[in-house]
Amino acid sequence: MNELKLDFQEAIIRLREKGWSRRAIARELGINRETVGRYLGLGAKPATELPAGSEHQNPPEKSVASDELCDPAEAKPAKVPAGSPSGSRSLSAGWEEKILAKLEAGLSAQRIYQDLVAEDQFPASYDSVKRFIRSLERSQPLPFRRMECAPGQEVQVDFGQGAWVLINGKRKRPHLFRLILSHSRKGYSEVVWQQTTENFIRALENAFRSFGGVTQTTVIDNLRAAVTRADWFDPELNPKVRSFAEHYGTVILPTKPYTPRHKGKIEAGIKYAQNNALKGRTFGSLIEQNQFLSEWESSVADTRIHGTTRQQVGGLFATIEQAALWPLPATVFPVFSEAPRQVHLDGHVEVAKTYYSVPPEYVRRSVWVRWDLRLVRIFNSRMEQIAVHARQQPGRFSTDPIHIHSRKRAAVENGAEWLLDRARLLGLHSATWAEAMMKERGLHGIRALQGFLQLAAKHAPANVEAAAELALAHGVWRLQELKNLLQNPAAPEHFEFAQQHPLIRELSQYQALMPDCFAASMEQNTETNK
Repeated sequence: MNELKLDFQEAIIRLREKGWSRRAIARELGINRETVGRYLGLGAKPATELPAGSEHQNPPEKSVASDELCDPAEAKPAKVPAGSPSGSRSLSAGWEEKILAKLEAGLSAQRIYQDLVAEDQFPASYDSVKRFIRSLERSQPLPFRRMECAPGQEVQVDFGQGAWVLINGKRKRPHLFRLILSHSRKGYSEVVWQQTTENFIRALENAFRSFGGVTQTTVIDNLRAAVTRADWFDPELNPKVRSFAEHYGTVILPTKPYTPRHKGKIEAGIKYAQNNALKGRTFGSLIEQNQFLSEWESSVADTRIHGTTRQQVGGLFATIEQAALWPLPATVFPVFSEAPRQVHLDGHVEVAKTYYSVPPEYVRRSVWVRWDLRLVRIFNSRMEQIAVHARQQPGRFSTDPIHIHSRKRAAVENGAEWLLDRARLLGLHSATWAEAMMKERGLHGIRALQGFLQLAAKHAPANVEAAAELALAHGVWRLQELKNLLQNPAAPEHFEFAQQHPLIRELSQYQALMPDCFAASMEQNTETNK
């Protein structure tokens, strides 16, 4: 049986005297639980409890040195990690200096184990090296790195709880928006009823306007009003917040989820405002609380000597940081509403009970719509503008002609000039006939021209040209007659006028109506023949 060294035996006894359990001692020293029990004079811990009243149940023995109940007959062996000899100290301890040096060089546990085997004929296993490195990390935790910022470089933003507001005898607690400049610790505070995107943007804008400038970066928490998808490497911001950042020229950087130390300055700043300014106070309105916070910022928060910078907050801001801020834009961020919309089958989206068209390729897809009192702007998923409309009254449709698919657009809708251009492509005679026909028939000729183009799609271009030449020579402007020429082309000398038609009456009918005229005509013909 392997015997532990005296220092291990003494460590087991000292830890037990301090009230440590057998499991905790085994974990701390990296040895087996049963080995700890053996040196403490304890039996093994039973694996399972026998039911009360069992005939095989024996009274458990209780050690005076332990409050654990033990049954030597039923023992559950502790699991021994691979490569760890029971009851022995880590074999990696003899190579501690080399392991530490390799850790500082950034090598992994696997690489360190491989180097120890190759260079020093390391006798233990890879698990031994891993356990030893873990013990070193527990005993020597790395300190957090403080990140100090240059003037005008960064501002940190977050929400907390404001003071109670008494409204009609009922208390209501608003949200406290607070902003801290990372260099000077200059702050801005404002309370709002809801953490909406619009409230977040307006409070942030009020802060920049009160400072007289904008920081290069804005560090925010992953609040829903600003971040639609939290991700440390590639977060997705609310489109309106992205537009605000572009308008003011700042870069908004969400922190890593569940990592409050990444915005430690604002975490401390909110606690300071809550404890120093708002704790124990009640206000009659939201405006009253915001007025109090504004006065508190200038009279208390700005005049204090900050515990980290050891300088007066307001003085450091006025002398150093304010001049380093980027200039404000000429206009405030515009007020508008926005929301996602699904494109209907008719190619329109609904906004405030009014319908606006989008390009046909976006049917049944999701788009992003922004609207104000004058305009409705529609964007695709990449926030590229795909349509813009003037705001209409509810119940109306605003359809841009370019959004109508060519297969859903009637040829007549394109206008007479477009139809004539199509006719000119057929040939000289077709173009000349089409232009002359439109001049002869006016607006009524548009449909005839549309029918002529359909004939050109069904017949050979040479035949259409020949029929158009014949129709042009004989002044035929009716589409049906041109169709007859196209189906039965005839030479000019055989082209005859119609002798019978429902509108043409018999000559006898005209003779009965005007007998004197017909008598005079007959006498004149007789004289002529003589």
